[in-house]
Amino acid sequence: MVFPSRNTSEPPDPGVDPNPTIALVAGAGMVVDAPALSQPVCTDPDDDKFIACAIASASGFVVTGDRALLRVSEFQGVRVVIPRRFVDRNL
Repeated sequence: MVFPSRNTSEPPDPGVDPNPTIALVAGAGMVVDAPALSQPVCTDPDDDKFIACAIASASGFVVTGDRALLRVSEFQGVRVVIPRRFVDRNL
């Protein structure tokens, strides 16, 4: 799983409980040594690390709302999708 950072200038939604997500990442997440991509893929070069991490971990998906990442759509077997599409098609 790859989680882009959110805008930290906004306070978290008080109605959202982060504990299930934290438990999921702690239980199923893994640390991956992801080498940099050999070529830029995303229009925002800072986002290439998420694609590289997905490739290195054989994740198959990057689930995000980031527009620059979503423009990639697919790269080397990694599909970039919004959360709703991932849930509708995979869960």
